[in-house]
Amino acid sequence: MLDPAERAAAAALLRAAERDRAPIEPLTAAFPGVDVVDAYEIQLLNVRRRLAAGARVRGHKVGLSSEVMQRMMGVGEPDYGHLLDDMVLAEDVPIPAGAYCHPRVEVEIGYVLGAGLPGEGCTEADVLAATEYIVPSIELIDSRIRDWRIGLADTVADNASSAGVVLGAARVPPGELDPAGIAAVLYRGNAEVARGDTSAVLGNPTTAVAWLAGKVASFGVKLEAGHLILPGSCTRAVDVRPGDVFRAEFAGLGSVTARFA
Repeated sequence: MLDPAERAAAAALLRAAERDRAPIEPLTAAFPGVDVVDAYEIQLLNVRRRLAAGARVRGHKVGLSSEVMQRMMGVGEPDYGHLLDDMVLAEDVPIPAGAYCHPRVEVEIGYVLGAGLPGEGCTEADVLAATEYIVPSIELIDSRIRDWRIGLADTVADNASSAGVVLGAARVPPGELDPAGIAAVLYRGNAEVARGDTSAVLGNPTTAVAWLAGKVASFGVKLEAGHLILPGSCTRAVDVRPGDVFRAEFAGLGSVTARFA
């Protein structure tokens, strides 16, 4: 494990990399002793700094929610990051691709909570009862680690490689649409670039939200009414280029578009 000064130094490196759009070498190289507990504490140092500057927590995202990604990272559970209000982006406003280090997009549904979730012992039934509606989304991910050469501690410390999210207009209560097994297709312009199904997210994305509620509770955090929860991508990540227009279409849930300048 790292000592507090090392955690602060790692957080400062990530903060500067994001500010200057200058990716750094993996933290696992600079701080060989870093573990997952350190990584979450490093993440929180940067989140707290942004909150102190006026940002608000809008919700959380789950990462590493597919078996393939977990095997790649050598872990047996997902990870998570924070979504702040300035990370929620508009469909009709072009996103400057040059504001990020190496941006990519992923396709996923989002859960907007109408009530808070219990922590330890949270069930899928609890999640569905608390969810006000499901929304289509395109998540913008980015890595402040050079060339995406990330280990588990790197991505956790880097706020689970999160950068932003674009939400579509649809608002569908979970009682009207089963969140498990929603087919999705991602287009760049008119060309299909990825497709998937929400069952790729732990078999059921609601399971990922229940896991998250229990996980954040161990850090003294609660998923609250109004929070947006991204349970994980149902497609592969696709690199972003300036001028790209992505459209994700979800069976029974409509679509969402992300435009890049």
